[in-house]
Amino acid sequence: MIDKDDFRPVTRSRRRATITNVKAETVQPRNGAASGVKSASKTPEFLPKNLQLNEDSKRKCDQYDQMSCHKMQESMLSSASSFKNYRGILNWCVVMLVLSNARLFLENLLRYGILVDPIQVVSLFLTDPYSWPAACLVIVSNVFILVALYTERRLAMGSISEKVGLLIYIFNLTVVMCFPMMVILKLPSITPVGGAFALGIYTILFLKLYSYKDVNRWCRERMQVKARSLSRSLSCPSPRSGPSSMQAQVSYPGNLSLRDMYYFVFAPTLCYELNFPRSESIRMGFLLRRLFEMLFFTQLLVGLTQQWMVPVIRSSMKPLQEMDYKRMTERLLRLAVPNHLLWLIFFYSFFHSSMNFVAELLRFGDREFYRDWWNSETITYFWQNWNIPVHKWCLRHFYKPLLRRGAGKLLSQSAVFFASAFFHEYLVSVPLRMFRLWAFMGMMAQLPLAWFVARFLRGNYGNAAVWLSLIIGQPIAVLMYVHDYYVIHNQDNPAVDEALYSH
Repeated sequence: MIDKDDFRPVTRSRRRATITNVKAETVQPRNGAASGVKSASKTPEFLPKNLQLNEDSKRKCDQYDQMSCHKMQESMLSSASSFKNYRGILNWCVVMLVLSNARLFLENLLRYGILVDPIQVVSLFLTDPYSWPAACLVIVSNVFILVALYTERRLAMGSISEKVGLLIYIFNLTVVMCFPMMVILKLPSITPVGGAFALGIYTILFLKLYSYKDVNRWCRERMQVKARSLSRSLSCPSPRSGPSSMQAQVSYPGNLSLRDMYYFVFAPTLCYELNFPRSESIRMGFLLRRLFEMLFFTQLLVGLTQQWMVPVIRSSMKPLQEMDYKRMTERLLRLAVPNHLLWLIFFYSFFHSSMNFVAELLRFGDREFYRDWWNSETITYFWQNWNIPVHKWCLRHFYKPLLRRGAGKLLSQSAVFFASAFFHEYLVSVPLRMFRLWAFMGMMAQLPLAWFVARFLRGNYGNAAVWLSLIIGQPIAVLMYVHDYYVIHNQDNPAVDEALYSH
């Protein structure tokens, strides 16, 4: 037998020979043999064995990678994932919303029948077809417009002093706020809806005339200090490029004309300027689309209110009278969905369709009537972006003047909320002829809510808090006002009691 130890020297010698051969093959010849080596290196039989092993290992790794099905990645619904396309989930939510509301609407029809009555809508505005008190109240508002224009002309001519002009404006603006309120409270023929419409017109007129006063005063102050550019006021925009720059620019006091005044009165803005941005022409297709939307959504609002809102409100009176908190909560949640849907329809109908219709008709160029309030992560952001004309007026004529007079930022913001709360209560309590301060307290409650959301909630949680305040807050105020109106005006009426408690 052969001993295994006899093979050791032979193995060592073979290894040495292999190493020597590798070294000899890796040495490149000096005398013009490089081309031969290159051509030989392209074929596998001339490659070194260690390079062949590397290529084999790479092929094996590639084959292994092709068979592998795992890698480092996050779940799509995780916050660490970069996935952002949730369009399918949004479509699912829309489908579920439509189906759930279709069920509620069908249940409403089976239980109450068809309640839509166009004749009843007319009765909300008129009690006597030959008497139009709310419309007459709106026509009388032209008197206050002419008083403001006449006052500005006297001030521009120097016929009256600034102090006298200020006193006239104070009296004029005070009457604008108090006169319609007194008429509505003293004249029973004005319905709550008609009174709310007239008060809305007078409130808009009050804000417009206040802005008209301020801007013209700024123009006079510039003229008094002999500013370099006397042809433009602080409110005038900077020179533009494009077709709009070819329009004639108006300078003070050339703006004090009847045409300029009434253009501002009808323009969809609350802030006065001597030269508004103007579009080149009226787009008839755009105008007709907005008109169709106005008519359609107005009818939809009326129909949904009669068919959906009114029965829920009627069924809520008995739990409110009996202070049944469980049933009150159930009625509140039932009212939240139709109330919020009607609010969204009103927002689109008024801030998009109606205001764009008026702007297109007057060729008014600034169409920023709202911003992306639906993405609000704070209460403050919502109130700054859902109603841009009011926000611009508050910023220009109320918030910044308070800051310039030394008031702090928090005090100025609180003052703006206080003024907004006053006007909300003014537009609700006066037409209903009762003062319960629900709207006022609801607006003032936005201050602590805004602080809480901004401090403790962020991102999607803050946005959800904003939506929740809109969906739940408004129905609470609606139920409170309807209940108090019933208690004051119709509690002793058996017919009304039977109509309310029968549902």
